[in-house]
Amino acid sequence: MIGSLTLDQLRVLVAIADAGSFSAAGRMLRRAQSAISQAVATLEATQGVLLFDRSGHRPALTETGRVLVQQARLVLGSAARFEAVAAGTRAGLEPELAVAIDPLVPTAPLIESLRALSETFPHLPVSFSTEGLGGSLRRLRSGSAALAICLLLPAVPEDVAAYPLLRIGMQAVAAPGHPLASLGRPATRSDLELHVQLVLSDPVDPHSGNYGLSSGRLWRFVDLGRRMDFLLAGFGWCRMPEHLVTGPIAAGQLTAIRIEEDPTPREGLTIHAAHERDRALGPAGRWLLDELRRRLCP
Repeated sequence: MIGSLTLDQLRVLVAIADAGSFSAAGRMLRRAQSAISQAVATLEATQGVLLFDRSGHRPALTETGRVLVQQARLVLGSAARFEAVAAGTRAGLEPELAVAIDPLVPTAPLIESLRALSETFPHLPVSFSTEGLGGSLRRLRSGSAALAICLLLPAVPEDVAAYPLLRIGMQAVAAPGHPLASLGRPATRSDLELHVQLVLSDPVDPHSGNYGLSSGRLWRFVDLGRRMDFLLAGFGWCRMPEHLVTGPIAAGQLTAIRIEEDPTPREGLTIHAAHERDRALGPAGRWLLDELRRRLCP
C-alpha cells in the first residue's frame, strides 16, 4: 500500500481502461463486476477525484481518469521491475551492473553484446557511461562501476584483472590546410613541437596519464567529438582512432600524417575489459565479460 493507495486498485483501473468496461475488466481479472465497481469507488473516495463519468450508458474515463491511468501504468511498471530485481537478487544475480568505457573505445563492437545482455537478463538494471580518459579505471576503483572497457597505459595495474578484447589502430592527422599536412615527408619531433597538439586528458587530473605528447603547446579535451571539431577546423594535429578518421581522410576533410619514429604501436592500442581484482563480477557481469571475449577476441 502507498498511503491510502494500493497496487491492486491501480491494476483494476488499468484493466478497465484496457478492456473497455467494468464487466470486461472483471472477466480479465476473474472477479465479479461488483468487486471491480467497489475497487473503483474506493479509489475515487480515497483520492478525492472522479475517475469515470457515469452519466452515459457505459462509464467513461474523465480527463483526470485518463491522466491517472497513465500514471498507474508507470507505477505498476516500476513495481514489476522492483519485484524482478528482488527476485533476481534472491537467485544470486547482482542488483545492478554498471559498465564504463573510455572515449577511445569503439562502441560498435559492444552494441551486439549489450543487446544480448539485455535479452539474457531482461530485468537487470544496467547503466552505461562513456568516461573521460582515465575515468573508467577511476570508477572501478571507487566501486561505482563493476566492469570497464578501457585502455590501460602504460601497463595493467596490479589491482585490476584485465582481459584483452581488441586493438584499435591510431592515425596521426591534421586538416588539409595545416602546415603538417603538406610536409611531404615524415614529421620529426621538431616539426611537431611547433604546432598545437590536441590531446585527450583526464578531466580530474589533466596532467596524469598523458602519452604520446610531442608538442610544447597542448589543447586538452575530455571527449573525442569536440576534439574532432577542432581538428577539422585546423586548430592542431592529433592521433585519432583509425575507425573515426578513415571516412574524413577519404572525403578530403583530414590528411594522414607520417611521424618519424612514431612511438604509437603499429599493431594499435589494446582495449581491455577490466574489473577490480579483489571484487568478483556477479553472474551478469561474468556473462557480459565472456560474451565480449567471445565476440571480440581474435
